[in-house]
Amino acid sequence: MLYNNIILARENQIGLVTINRPESLNALNKKTIEELSSAFEELSKDPTIRAVILTGSGEKSFVAGADIKEFADFNQKQAEELARVGQNSLFNKIENLNKPVIAAVNGFALGGGLELAMSCHIRYASDNAKLGLPEVTLGLIPGYGGTQRLPKLVGKGMANEIIFSAKMITANKAKEIGLVNEVYPQEELLTKTKELATAIAKNSPQGIEKAIKAVNLSDTESGFDAEIQFFGQLFEMNDKQEGVKAFLEKRKPEF
Repeated sequence: MLYNNIILARENQIGLVTINRPESLNALNKKTIEELSSAFEELSKDPTIRAVILTGSGEKSFVAGADIKEFADFNQKQAEELARVGQNSLFNKIENLNKPVIAAVNGFALGGGLELAMSCHIRYASDNAKLGLPEVTLGLIPGYGGTQRLPKLVGKGMANEIIFSAKMITANKAKEIGLVNEVYPQEELLTKTKELATAIAKNSPQGIEKAIKAVNLSDTESGFDAEIQFFGQLFEMNDKQEGVKAFLEKRKPEF
């Protein structure tokens, strides 16, 4: 696919996806969601990529929300389809990608933008970032998984406060409640995120893929059984053979 609203780059073993609509603070419209979905599909199939970073262009905004003009006149059926397609084609795809995705939240992450960040496996934020779910101010609720992912990250009480009040919180508050992992000055954010991605890229891709699946099942009844199954499956895979051999030979593994 030819990308117009995003920039897809590869740096060593890292895929870098940048939402590039600075004129609209990187707001998500239908076309951008389609391009993001295509980019993540492309990266998932690229054996040279071990980790992915998702960020926004400029210093003001990660993603300031959905493009409200696109759905202002939708009826119930159209709105449900919008949410269903978005969740299945992008947000759930990121959460279940076979490679870890790190959000570098460089400014506003509001509405669909925060939902996009929450679908990533790890979140780093710049110190000027503001995060929130303002949908109730429009007479709506989050439609891209916000009511489901936020309680798992920060607890039901805090999630209710954020959703019901529609207030924006600072990056430091987001770290305090567990919504983001780390906060850095704007000029250091991407460097620090790349450092984490590089560290992840040194580890077993097969192990990480199974770990993503296991962690995503951690709040289900099948989580423990899935962990046991994945643990066993890895004993028949190449990375385990190399990892154990390298450990016994007192050298670094080559995955």
